[in-house]
Amino acid sequence: MVSAGFLYPGYSAEDDYPAIERALRSAGPGGVSLPVVHTLMREDAHRVDALLDIGGADVLGEGARALRGMGVRSAVWACTSGSFVFGWDGAAAQVAGVREAAGVPASSTSFAFVHAARALGLTRVAVAATYPADVAERFVAFLAHAGIEVVALSCRGIVTAAEVGTLGRDEVLAFVAANDHPDAEAVLVPDTALHTVSWLDELEARVGKPVLTANQVSVWEGLRLASGPGGLPPRTGLGRLFAVPAAVSAVPAGLPEQDAGQGRHTWQL
Repeated sequence: MVSAGFLYPGYSAEDDYPAIERALRSAGPGGVSLPVVHTLMREDAHRVDALLDIGGADVLGEGARALRGMGVRSAVWACTSGSFVFGWDGAAAQVAGVREAAGVPASSTSFAFVHAARALGLTRVAVAATYPADVAERFVAFLAHAGIEVVALSCRGIVTAAEVGTLGRDEVLAFVAANDHPDAEAVLVPDTALHTVSWLDELEARVGKPVLTANQVSVWEGLRLASGPGGLPPRTGLGRLFAVPAAVSAVPAGLPEQDAGQGRHTWQL
């Protein structure tokens, strides 16, 4: 049984995780377990100060220790805004803290987007964000740090995760399609509060290109880290991301390897 654990803030679209677990079990052989630990959300707000609190070391440390007790093989902080809001280095330190507390390889949704984009060879993307603009712009800056250009950014301006979680299939399909861009190689949808995993193939069919969503990349990242040297085998029905093989490097997920000679960051899958 491959078990990847997730730290999920509050309650909104956490049912995406059992949904993708069922889809993975039906798509191919091998046992998959995706346990979710709900972390403390003192205030449900896509606002910088609230997000810094949601992703605080005390909150994540408690959740990561709970995952450790479950015997998971990897741990992912499944909150995009609660990771990229810390900036690249802060998000890397956040992952290091989760890894230490959980005792297993760790990552976050923000780094999962970077690794997923690299797995598909993407360098230019459109971002369809449910967040307010000031929060979404921080995701653009995070992607830019990894060399990923955002050619179009759209913001729905929803403040709470609870409201995002009420958006249904038709609204999600229309939102993503309306915010594609001809120059984008893919559309990124960065909110784990948004239900998407049941409609991944529909989303990609609608826009005719890869669509990467927050809960999708979080699960992909967790399984990639938990799968060991053999990597993550291709699976169908969950978008193009799951249809390509993904291997794990010796570099911890989300943590840049410093090029001492040039002072540059490099990343490996």
